[in-house]
Amino acid sequence: MYIVSLHYIRPLAELELHLAAHRTWLDQHYAAQLFLASGPKVPRTGGVILVRAMPREQLDALLAGDPFALAGVVTHEVTEFNATKQHPALAATGLLDTSAV
Repeated sequence: MYIVSLHYIRPLAELELHLAAHRTWLDQHYAAQLFLASGPKVPRTGGVILVRAMPREQLDALLAGDPFALAGVVTHEVTEFNATKQHPALAATGLLDTSAV
């Protein structure tokens, strides 16, 4: 699994210009069951995306297509971790299965 930390590198007003496209991009990857959770940091200096296990090259390609990244308003920091413990309800979904990676 991955924790993707987005860091805003441009003013919020500039970021807001790309927010609708970013949300559409998020929705596409939720529909593909690749993203598990996302949202802004508090305070709003960036955001976080929790991503299911996949090859790192696939994640890098997804992040390169983020409208925020394409507009140059964020940087992405990726932390990979092994979810060795998980809530039973989440485990039942199979979304945290790393055997296919």
